[in-house]
Amino acid sequence: MLDDRKLAVLRAIVEDYVSTNEPVGSKALADRHALGVSPATVRNDMVSLEEEGYITQPHTSAGRVPTDKGYRLFVDRLSTVKPLSAAERRAIESFLGGAVDLDEIVGRTVRLLAQLTRQVAVVQYPSLTRSSVQHVELVPLGQQRVMMVLITDTGRVEQRVIDNLGAVSEDAVDSLRQMLNRALVGTWLTEVPNAVEDLPSQLPPDERAMAAAVLSVLLESLVERHDEKIVLGGTANLAAMDFSASLREVLEALEENVVLLRLLGEMSDPSMLTVRIGAENSHEGLRSTSIVSAGYGIGDQPLAKIGVVGPTRMDYPGTMGAVRAVARYLGQILAGQ
Repeated sequence: MLDDRKLAVLRAIVEDYVSTNEPVGSKALADRHALGVSPATVRNDMVSLEEEGYITQPHTSAGRVPTDKGYRLFVDRLSTVKPLSAAERRAIESFLGGAVDLDEIVGRTVRLLAQLTRQVAVVQYPSLTRSSVQHVELVPLGQQRVMMVLITDTGRVEQRVIDNLGAVSEDAVDSLRQMLNRALVGTWLTEVPNAVEDLPSQLPPDERAMAAAVLSVLLESLVERHDEKIVLGGTANLAAMDFSASLREVLEALEENVVLLRLLGEMSDPSMLTVRIGAENSHEGLRSTSIVSAGYGIGDQPLAKIGVVGPTRMDYPGTMGAVRAVARYLGQILAGQ
């Protein structure tokens, strides 16, 4: 276990290297930071940090740079993450608050997070299985077609057109709409199949075929895996980043939704932040990156994950603060939908 002085030296090395992208020497550390010890002591502490694997010397006669192990200790010992400025908070509220549906909310969120962090932003769509029904709308489209719109409490809108229903009267559609909303509003989507099982039998015989067709489409829409949908933003930021692996390997990994879902991890308490550094990422193409992620949700109910992907030479306090703040605002907006 490192003592406080060596931790201070490591913290200074990480901060300087992230800021300058240049290996850090002992004299520069002593000059730029109030470490309270001589350059010789700093030099001895750097030797100890290198022996324990927290820093390394990339070239002979060069200064030192943090290793994945060094970044991990730095992140684990962070006392606080960098708070957003008042202007940044107002910008988030204004930018996200103007969205009108879930697709626009997700699109705006991923663009905003990429701009705040200058990294690649990743947003997972909220899982339908963690949503409840807010409203079901049925709209007649001629005599044999009906459009069904399912709206969830998380802002998801599922829209389907159902054809070949035979003669459809507006009264029959209205009756089914009212019945569906009485049975389903506030119901978890996982419980919808049981809630609608006996509904057709409660209708007049000549309306049961239409009801069965509508319910079939409704149930089909619920089994689609929207929680496996990932949106990326800011991939152009990769051009300005330094990776030990090739940029192509990083891009190829980012193109695989399954990889990103696995790296974001299981949905957890929305207040939790997760940081995976370098080799902690299981995918070979992302072992030169760090991934900062957080859950977002409504209250204590987690819905999905949000995060950023960038180089291990990352502003961890600032990035963690931005991810946490945007995740919280996203949850608040969904709660108000």
